[in-house]
Amino acid sequence: MDPSDGGPEELPPPPPLPPDVVPIKAEEDVAEELPPNKPTKPKRLPMARPGLGKRGHTIQLLANHYKVSLKGSEEFFYHYHVNLKYEDDQPVVEKGIGRKVQDKLVQMYHSDLANKDFAYDGEKSLFTIGALPQVHNEFTVVLEDIGSGNCRSSGGNSGNSPEGSDTKRVRRPYQSKIIKVELSFAAKIPMAAIAQAIRGEESENSLEAIRVLDIILRQHSAKQGCLLVRQSFFHNNPKSFIDLGGGLLGCQGFHSSFRGAQSGLSLNIDVSTTMLVKPGPVIDFLLANQMVRRPDEINWPKAKRALKSLKIKTTHTNSEFKIFGLSEKNCNEQTFPLRRRNGDNGDTDTVEITVYDYFVQNRGIELRYSGNLPCINAGRPKRPTYFPVELCTLVPLQRYTKALSTPQRSSLVEKSRQKPHQRMSTLGKALKRSDYDSDPMLKACGISIARNLPQIEGRILSPPKLKAGDGEEFVPQKGRWNLARKKLIQTCSVTRWAVVNFSARCDVLGLVQGLKRIASGLGIKMEDPLDDVFEESPSSRRDPVSKRVDKMVAQLESKLPEEPKFLLCLLPVKKNSEIYGPWKRKCLVEWGILTQCLAPPPRVNDQYLINVLLKINAKLDGLNTLLQGEQPPAPAVLPIVGKVPTIILGMDVSHGQPGQSDRPSIAAVVNSREWPLISKYRATVHTQSPKLEMMSSLFKPRRQGDDGLIRESLIDFYTSSGNRKPEQIIIFRDGVSESQFTQVINIELEQIIEACKLLDETWQPKFTVIVAQKNHHTRFFQTQSPDNVPPGTVVDKQVCHPKNFDFYMCAHAGMIGTSRPTHYHVLHDEIGFTADELQEFVHSLSYVYQRSTTAISVFAWACSCSDYVCASGTFVKFEDMSDASSSQGGGHIPVPELHKNVRTSMFFC
Repeated sequence: MDPSDGGPEELPPPPPLPPDVVPIKAEEDVAEELPPNKPTKPKRLPMARPGLGKRGHTIQLLANHYKVSLKGSEEFFYHYHVNLKYEDDQPVVEKGIGRKVQDKLVQMYHSDLANKDFAYDGEKSLFTIGALPQVHNEFTVVLEDIGSGNCRSSGGNSGNSPEGSDTKRVRRPYQSKIIKVELSFAAKIPMAAIAQAIRGEESENSLEAIRVLDIILRQHSAKQGCLLVRQSFFHNNPKSFIDLGGGLLGCQGFHSSFRGAQSGLSLNIDVSTTMLVKPGPVIDFLLANQMVRRPDEINWPKAKRALKSLKIKTTHTNSEFKIFGLSEKNCNEQTFPLRRRNGDNGDTDTVEITVYDYFVQNRGIELRYSGNLPCINAGRPKRPTYFPVELCTLVPLQRYTKALSTPQRSSLVEKSRQKPHQRMSTLGKALKRSDYDSDPMLKACGISIARNLPQIEGRILSPPKLKAGDGEEFVPQKGRWNLARKKLIQTCSVTRWAVVNFSARCDVLGLVQGLKRIASGLGIKMEDPLDDVFEESPSSRRDPVSKRVDKMVAQLESKLPEEPKFLLCLLPVKKNSEIYGPWKRKCLVEWGILTQCLAPPPRVNDQYLINVLLKINAKLDGLNTLLQGEQPPAPAVLPIVGKVPTIILGMDVSHGQPGQSDRPSIAAVVNSREWPLISKYRATVHTQSPKLEMMSSLFKPRRQGDDGLIRESLIDFYTSSGNRKPEQIIIFRDGVSESQFTQVINIELEQIIEACKLLDETWQPKFTVIVAQKNHHTRFFQTQSPDNVPPGTVVDKQVCHPKNFDFYMCAHAGMIGTSRPTHYHVLHDEIGFTADELQEFVHSLSYVYQRSTTAISVFAWACSCSDYVCASGTFVKFEDMSDASSSQGGGHIPVPELHKNVRTSMFFC
C-alpha cells in the first residue's frame, strides 16, 4: 500500500532464503489447513494377523500370483521430478505428450543421461537406477507431427485455416513442437525397501519401491504400444476385440502388478477388460452409435457429445488431432479467413472461404458427402481448425468412458467371461507375450519371474445349517438349496393387494393364480387381489412417464374402496424400465405402500414364482430361512454374536455411472435388527458429494442431536431388540482401497464412536471393522478339475498380506466364468475373534440374503447396501438434475425420505 494513501506502511520484505532451505509453517497455520475430521497422525493401524485358520478340509489350488525371485541389491532408485514446457515457458498440460517426449529424450541424449534406462509414469515422475550426472538436468527436444489439436504452436498462426498458415509450414516441418525438459532430483529409494515390503514392514520407502516396480511394468507395456489403464494393458489386436454394437468394442487385455505376500514377492496377472471406440471413419462410428442408416439422420448435438476429446487422423495429411467439437454451420457454409500470398513481393491478403471450397479448390480433394454436414473442429475455442467429416478417421485404442446401454453391458459380460481353464491359458499367454525377462530395468533390479502358476493351500468350510418353517433343518448342497417343498420360517399375509399392468404382455390372471398356488405351498396366506387387473390405457403409452404413473394412481384411487397394502406392478421390459423409478417413488415416498415390480418372461415356471414370493415375503415383514444359530440358545456357529447384543453394520458408497460426474454419491448403512436375529435388516441412505468414497454423514451433530446414519441404525436396533443397546458392533465396509484403510479406522470409526457417545456417554461397545473388496485381480483354480473352486473355499496362506489380518473367501458356487473371491481385511478387532471364528462367521453371512436360495459371493449386508442404493438411486435419477444441482450446490441432492409406513421394512429386497 502506498503511504500517501493514508494507510499503514508496508513492512520490509523478509531476507531471502538459501536455495536448499524449505520454509516451515507455524503450527497453528498447519492446523487450520487440515481437512475437517482428518487426524494429524493415524491413531489406529490395520491389525496384525492373530493366527491362521485351521477348520475345514484342505484343497490344493493354483493362484494367479507368479513367484518372483529377487536378488539383494545395495543400489538405489533415484526419483526425478519431470517438468515439460514449451518455448514460451508455458507448461505442457496435454495428455499423452510426456511419453513421446521421453522417447525422444532417450534418442537424442542417451549419453548425456549416462546411458541409463529409466521408468517414467507418464506424468511428473521418472526413476533411474543410480543417479543421473546432474542434480538438475535440462534438455530441449523437437517433436514432429503431434497434432495441433493437442499442442500449442510455438510459431504462431494468425490465420484460422483448417491446417495452419503457409508461413508456419515454410519455417519448420508442419506441426513440429520444441519442448523443454527439466529433470530435477527429488528423492532416492533403497532397493532393499522391496524386501521390507515382502516382510510386511510397510514404510514410505517400501510402498514407493513397489510403486516403482509397477511403473516399470507400465513403461514396458507402453513401449509395446499398449493402451494403459492404471495397471491394465491392452494391445491393438483385433482378436482381443468384442463388438458391442453402437460403434463400441470390448477389448480384452491383462492386469499386471507386483504384490508383497507371505510367500515373498509375486506378480499378479489377470484378465482385464475395457471399452473402446471402434476405430475407422468418423461417419461410420456416428451411424452405428446412433443406429441410423444415413448421415442426414444423425443427431448432431448428440454426435458432438460422443466425439468430444476423441483423437482422429486426417486421411489427406496422416496427422493426428484431438476433437474439440463441431462447426456451427455445415461444411459448405462454414467460412474462415484464409491468408494467401498476393504477388511475388511477399505481400499477403486475407479472404473468407468456406471449408468445402478450401479443400475442393485449394487442396484438390474430392468431397462426396461432407458438404451438407458439420465439420470436425480439432482446434481450440478461439482458434478453430476445421476438417470435413469424411477426411477424419478415429484412431485405435481409445477408451470409451461413458455408460453402456443394457444390451451392450450384457453382451460385454457374456462374451468376455472365461471358464477357469480358459483363463489360465490366457494368463500364460499374457505372461509370455509380455516378455518381462527382457526388460533392462527389471534385470537391473535382479528380478526374474516364474513361468508357472504357484500351488497354494486352501480350505473348504462346511456350509451352515439352515432352518425353514415347521422346525425343518437342512444343509445346503454345493452352495444351493431348494424351497419348493418347504415352508418359510415366518410368513406374511398378502391382503388388500392389487395388480397394475404397465403394458406388459403376459397372462396376468395365470400369473396371479400361479402365485397363489405357490404361496400356499410356502405357507404364505395370499388373498385374491382387489378388483380386476388395473391395465394402462393404450393411449397413455406415449405420455411422459410421470403422467403415466399419475394416471395409474388415479385409476386405483377411483376404483378401490380403500388404500391397498401391497401392489404387484408388471413392467414391459426387464431392465431399466422408465416406469420403475417414478413408480417406486410414488409408492414408497408418497403413498407408503410396498410394491413388487416384475417383467414376467414368456414362460413362467414354479422357480420363478418362488423367487418372486421370497421377495414379497421379506418386504412384508416375513423371514424365508434362518441360520440354525440365530434363535436361542445359540450354538457354536454364532458363539460370540449370539451371546451378547450385537449389531452388524454394512456400509457402502455408490457413485454415478460413467459420464455422470455431477451426480451425487449415495452412502448407505444397513443394520441388523431384532437381535439375536441377523437375517433381518433395514437400511438408511444419505447423499454426499460426487465421487467421494469416504462416508461423510455417519455422524452429523446438530444443536439438538445427530442427523447421521449411525444414530438411525442404533436406535432401530435398540427399539427392535427389546430396548437393548448393542455391546458389540461389527462393521463391514465395502468398496474402499488399501490406501484408504487408515481413514476407515481413524475417521469413519471415530464418527461411529462419537455417535454412540452422543446417545450415552457411558456406553462403550466393542468394535470390529472388516473391509470387503471385490475389485481385485486374485483368482484361484483347482489343480485336479476344470471347474471353479468349491463354495466355502477360504485362503489365508501364501498370497495374503505378510503381516496384516486378511483372507480370501469364495462362499458361492461359480456357475459361469471364473469365480472371483472376496478379499476380507480385518482392520480392527476389539471383540477378539480367532481366525477360524471370524472366517466361519463371515461364511455364514453369505447364507442369510433373504431374496436368494444360493450362497452369495459377499456378506448379505453388502448386497443389501447395493439393493438399497439402487432403489434410492432411482428416486434421484428421475429428478430434474439440472435444477436440483444448481439449487443444492452440485452434489447434495437429498434422497427423498421414505414414508413412515415402509421405513423399517426390507422394501429393497
